[in-house]
Amino acid sequence: MRMKLRGAGVIAAAMALVLVSVGVYFGYRQVSQPGCSGEAKLNVAAASEIAPAIEKAAKAWVDGGAQADGVCVAVNVIQQEPVDVAAVVAGKHGVSLAGVGLANGTATMPDVWVPDSSTWLLRLTSAAQGFSPTNGQSIARSPVVVAMPEPVAQQIGWPQKKISWLDLLGQLTTGTTIKPGIVEPTRDAAGLSGLLALGAQAGTLGAQAPSAQTAVLRALASGKSALREDLLAKFPRSTDPASIAQALSVAPLSEEDVVQYNSAKPPIPLAALYLEPAPTSLDYPYAVMPGTDPMKAKAAEGLFRVLTAKDFKNDLGAQHLRAADGTWGDGFEAPAGAPSPAGTPQVTKSGDSGGSAAGSADPAVVDRTLATWTAVTLPARMLAVIDISGTMGGKVPSAGNATRMQLTQQAATRGLGLFSDDWAVGLWVFSTNLGGGKDYKELVPIQPVSSGRSALLGKLATIQPKKGGDTGLYDTILAAYKNVQKGWQSGRVNSIVMLTDGIGNDDPDGGISQAGLIKELNSIKDKSKPVQLIIIGLGDEVNRGPLDQITKVTGGGVFVAEDPAKIGDIFLQAISRRPNTAN
Repeated sequence: MRMKLRGAGVIAAAMALVLVSVGVYFGYRQVSQPGCSGEAKLNVAAASEIAPAIEKAAKAWVDGGAQADGVCVAVNVIQQEPVDVAAVVAGKHGVSLAGVGLANGTATMPDVWVPDSSTWLLRLTSAAQGFSPTNGQSIARSPVVVAMPEPVAQQIGWPQKKISWLDLLGQLTTGTTIKPGIVEPTRDAAGLSGLLALGAQAGTLGAQAPSAQTAVLRALASGKSALREDLLAKFPRSTDPASIAQALSVAPLSEEDVVQYNSAKPPIPLAALYLEPAPTSLDYPYAVMPGTDPMKAKAAEGLFRVLTAKDFKNDLGAQHLRAADGTWGDGFEAPAGAPSPAGTPQVTKSGDSGGSAAGSADPAVVDRTLATWTAVTLPARMLAVIDISGTMGGKVPSAGNATRMQLTQQAATRGLGLFSDDWAVGLWVFSTNLGGGKDYKELVPIQPVSSGRSALLGKLATIQPKKGGDTGLYDTILAAYKNVQKGWQSGRVNSIVMLTDGIGNDDPDGGISQAGLIKELNSIKDKSKPVQLIIIGLGDEVNRGPLDQITKVTGGGVFVAEDPAKIGDIFLQAISRRPNTAN
């Protein structure tokens, strides 16, 4: 039986022990084979649904005398959720992925990694320059479909009618009968694929695109689940019409999820809708990890040949998966209406940030989508602090000569439009000598967006650079930190987001020094009430060294838009990378 319970420590540990034992057994059998000596033990971490098929094929290979350049090969296959291995890789390279968090302590770095999607490799190679796995070719496929309880699907014309994305978007953004859901897309490849597909289709609606995209995000967020099992449990478990009406009615899932769910003979099966253009499929890349011992790399080549042989298609079929070419083998129970072949080609990196070609992906689009999702869905209490020093009036040629201030206002306005009414937001400005001996000024106190959105938008529109104004950065950071800490609220990410084009602290009247600021922050910070400091620097003159030292004390980070025209993307990226330390 497939296991996808992330964080189920006892079960995962027991399963890992069994699988480790299996790997040792493979090695013992191989040592007894003639024609080889020594042992190359290959550790393979695979997504839970494909691991049994890999294990079966590997055992047959080892039993038949597997070797690499005369060295006996042992294979150890371990089921590890892709998000857990991604956390290990990210931690090793000192980077973070939105929503992934820290490694859980049980996952380890394998020699070969078979996640469910190449989007994991895409996200990691984009974030960590030193991460460069080899091979990376697909060994299986599972199309991402729109899953609906059959009675719900029949109400919108399935299976006779070909359901379109526009039909679905209309139901999600204007209907009241459809109850959507999604597995957290920062941690689940099928959820990410569905989110990207829906966002791309909403983006075709012209002037209505921004509002449609936000509406889709909020609709999906209303039914999000951290675990796939939790999402599947929300589908109706009774044929009673009232139960169907109250249960989950639509979610992006993999075809394998639907087949696995229906194999348990639930009272109401799920229909799998294959919409066009198809969302990016799960493509199960075979990634040999960087730094793998050369002999193990040779063994990995041998195992890859086994996993791309014709017989492996039938092993995949028994696990409800297709071969890499989108066809299926013996034992595969296709959903009603399933085409063959089906699914998009393997994910490949695309540099076309505006493209949506099947099988290609632009890391910037993925990052922007996940950043927007996080901004919409993660409850927060935030103080926005905007630099109004004289240099903020400087023009940006790459943005049609709009000023830095105008670009900052536009980014903040778009961000505010994404924030749900659950957010609480305040607004300050800072420069030098803004009255009362202070370098900062409160325009709107932190308050619920539900009641303060108009006031925030109004004040944002009135901000102007102060002619000749300098940058009283350190005094402002300290005052802002104390303000957010004083009103700290549990259940939220309490944070300061500061936007500045200053090279650093530039306060002719003195004020606190960097060393003094760090000392003061260390003395007042409270681990039980964390406040994240996010600093967004505009321009290529930002000196991030001192800023990094400050955010190491508070938590948070420094993000620099060397081209101020790209502040919108940097703003979303910064929001999405806030550690979720809400209590």
